[in-house]
Amino acid sequence: MEKTDKDILTTAETAKLLGVSIRTAQLLIEGGSVPSWKTPGGHRRVYRADIMRLIERRPPDMPSSAATVVIVASAGRLALYQRLFAAVPECTTDAFDNVHAALFAIGSIRPFVVLVDLDPADAERVRLLHSLAANPSLGHSRILAVAGPEALASARLPARAVRLDAPDRAVAALREALADKGEPAVSAADMPFPIALNESQRLVALERSGLLDTPPEEAFDRLTWLAARNLDAPIALLTLLTPTQQWFKSRYGLDLQETPRSWAFCNHTILQKGVFSVEDLASDPRFADNPAVAGEMGLRFYAGAPVTDQDGFVVGSLCIIDRRCRTLDERETRTLLALAALASDEVRLRAIDRQLRATLRRTGRQAPEPAMAARSGSGRGSA
Repeated sequence: MEKTDKDILTTAETAKLLGVSIRTAQLLIEGGSVPSWKTPGGHRRVYRADIMRLIERRPPDMPSSAATVVIVASAGRLALYQRLFAAVPECTTDAFDNVHAALFAIGSIRPFVVLVDLDPADAERVRLLHSLAANPSLGHSRILAVAGPEALASARLPARAVRLDAPDRAVAALREALADKGEPAVSAADMPFPIALNESQRLVALERSGLLDTPPEEAFDRLTWLAARNLDAPIALLTLLTPTQQWFKSRYGLDLQETPRSWAFCNHTILQKGVFSVEDLASDPRFADNPAVAGEMGLRFYAGAPVTDQDGFVVGSLCIIDRRCRTLDERETRTLLALAALASDEVRLRAIDRQLRATLRRTGRQAPEPAMAARSGSGRGSA
């Protein structure tokens, strides 16, 4: 049956139907979260049916934060789980060997996943598992139970718990759960750069940050200046990654305001929890043909750390770049992580400021003058 005008939506109509801003709808469409096509005039269009499917399968109380995983295990196994989940950038973990502390945390944060390790066999953790499975307020939390043959023989698992036979299966189970959150996943096979499982949510978080296309700010320019000076780098950047662009909120030693996202070394940084570093970009097959490496810029070294918002989503990175091959020592790595943490704090402060102003507007009170004033030019260098 041929589609009518009522079956096809513009970006503005999509935004209205989803209850989001037009800019957020653009990010969802361009990022692949909503199937779309271009008209001969270059305008994006989507089918109403696709938007309705997205709305219908989105749980009404789906958490808006990055996936939090609460791990309950013996003290001897916690380090193993923390090491396993360190490789999953889409989640944050809280680990407990004390059942009562874990129960308090679970009630406070309503995690995306609760993982209970029953090896070695422990009656208290078994009782916790049954209590969690019976708790209606945790209806949208996944419950995973790691239980080897011995633990399984001595404990009956609740039907709602997904049984895993070994700790290393936990990461795969989390990734499967993330891919089944009711949101269309962006196909990594169709992209010229790696993407996270929660890329769609990350893009919405980036729009929500209010940082895109805003003037320079002294707080961020200080951080790129400090990164360049303390780490002896000619270039330091605070980058934000949209579906198609790498945009620089702050830049030191570079004239460019933005690049295509396919040029961004930071595509790999936002998939890390620590520092992502490449000692020689020209000899790395992932980057050897990158125009910023193979072209006139001749970049050779990169190191970056993720910058996160108040909900744990990675919106961008703080990075340093050099035209010579080099390595980061332990002190330099810790410095870069500390500066990225300060950048994350600045992002979160702005979110708190916006929330305060919205509350004051609703109550009819006067909002104070912003503490973070924009400025231009300062802290910038020439490449």
